[in-house]
Amino acid sequence: MTSTAMPTAEQHGFRPHSDGAFVPVQTRSERFRSVNVEDFAPVTGREHEWKLSPVAAFADLTSGVLDGSRVEIETTVRHAQDGADATGVDVSWIGRDDARVGRTGIPEERASANAWSTFGEALLITVTGEDEKTAAVTRHGLGDAPRAAHTVIEAAPNSRGLIVLRGTGEARLSENVEIVVGEGASLTVVSLQEWSDDAVHLASHFARLGRDSFLKHIVVSLGGKVVRVNPSTHLAEQGSDVEALGLYFADAGQHLEQQVFVHHDAPHTRSRVTYKGALQGAGARTVWVGDVLIGNAAVGTDSYEQNRNLVLTDGTRADSVPNLEIETGDIEGAGHASATGRFDDEQLFYLMARGIREDEARRLVVRGFLTEVVQKIGSPDLEKRLIAAIEAELEGR
Repeated sequence: MTSTAMPTAEQHGFRPHSDGAFVPVQTRSERFRSVNVEDFAPVTGREHEWKLSPVAAFADLTSGVLDGSRVEIETTVRHAQDGADATGVDVSWIGRDDARVGRTGIPEERASANAWSTFGEALLITVTGEDEKTAAVTRHGLGDAPRAAHTVIEAAPNSRGLIVLRGTGEARLSENVEIVVGEGASLTVVSLQEWSDDAVHLASHFARLGRDSFLKHIVVSLGGKVVRVNPSTHLAEQGSDVEALGLYFADAGQHLEQQVFVHHDAPHTRSRVTYKGALQGAGARTVWVGDVLIGNAAVGTDSYEQNRNLVLTDGTRADSVPNLEIETGDIEGAGHASATGRFDDEQLFYLMARGIREDEARRLVVRGFLTEVVQKIGSPDLEKRLIAAIEAELEGR
């Protein structure tokens, strides 16, 4: 249902203070949420969640009319060990009124709400069975018209699987991805952005983890003009565990952004967040914002987040903002780190002293820096292909 009322102060990004005045929202946990796009004020770029984004480049996705029809997909399911065809991953379409939609979270910003308000059917990916299998779902040929999409990934209790969501070709896409990890399940989700040079992709991922479950969530952004992937993970039940990884390589004029949120909301939960990126070329821009909230019920929490950026040329910019909010003192540990810098001269000297040319030494350093994340994916074929893609980026292809 469309709202015609004017947005409130809360919807503009303010909250009431004890003295009756309104102050800007400072933490992710305080943000306004709604599935209705009209509940959000128009995006100006001054909002806390948009101030580091090139909002003019995707105004059609935040305020325009989106095509919410089905997108074309290709799906393959393979055994993790031998690569043979496998079962245990089902892919289908469900209506927006299906009970499996809306279980993990709701939009915190206008682009996500616009996609939620517009999509007609959701792509449902269901993982069952305790055997290891890999499913690749590829979207391509979306065109240059603004579109909306919604995906639900559900891992049944005690199931195992790896899901790759891959985007290629042209796109102007705003989407929401819901991830439900059942009790005792172990799931890996890889969001792989290999769009064409002019593509724009805005995505919000919402994950909810059950008791003693594990989620490895990996964002890999290589292609696209503007790519903004914001994953939120709710550690909702005791013993849940998330490893959130990210890899990005920004070229000239490219904007790659990630705003990560981890909410510890149950006892003895664990999170590890590691995002690493490289930048080269005039106007290359990356943004990483990491928010961790440890709620008052999350005793025994063990949490750490870090972001590392490697600057390869002049004319680039990397924004890195780690945030930690703790509401209980009874935790195992929590911390964060952020660093942005150029090559390590000692590493270059070490390699060049052994007869390696400077350009080759630089390539080896960058490859070693980024492949730490690639090697944690758990799919040898995908890891090999991503290493080749990193090599291509370094060579300017």
